[in-house]
Amino acid sequence: MAKQAKVADEMVLTAEMRLGMRLKLARQIRGMTLKAVAEAAGCSESLLSKIENGKASPSLPMLHRLVQVLETNIGWMFEEVDGEEGIIFRAGARPLIALDSLRQGDGITLERVIPYSPGHLLQCNIHHVDEGGASAGPIRHVGEEVGYVICGEVELSVGERSFHLKPGDSFVFESELPHHYRNVGTERASIFWVNTPPTF
Repeated sequence: MAKQAKVADEMVLTAEMRLGMRLKLARQIRGMTLKAVAEAAGCSESLLSKIENGKASPSLPMLHRLVQVLETNIGWMFEEVDGEEGIIFRAGARPLIALDSLRQGDGITLERVIPYSPGHLLQCNIHHVDEGGASAGPIRHVGEEVGYVICGEVELSVGERSFHLKPGDSFVFESELPHHYRNVGTERASIFWVNTPPTF
């Protein structure tokens, strides 16, 4: 178990480093300074510098703002070319993305089911939410989402409504509605989550 946890930690670290490098590359391609991007995205210059160097992780809403400022998308930030000809992604080898490890929304890790590719119309992740964890938000964007609770208990808020979900429950909603979620159980929760078009 300790070995598996170490491998998972290393995968998250690699994902954070990749995210930082891609953010920096996108910024440099557009000829923007750290200060300009930070101001436009509503964060501090020092935090953005830490994110670019893989020493901090942005919350999901902040990441949405950053990619908008940089005129790219979240999927490109985590693009993977691994997998057996882009069809099979083996258990234990899928990339893990800890978006909120150092900010509000602590305790959420995304496990990529479909590594990003420009050819995919769908985006699919397993959202692992630690006890007490919650998404930063609410967020809203173009598209439609569907999910299935694998384990644990979560509260899903969509617009003005909130829903208590347990294993086996599923949901669907228009992504333009403000939405966020949190673990309200006593164990880690996992949600199989699909949305289209890909947004992160």
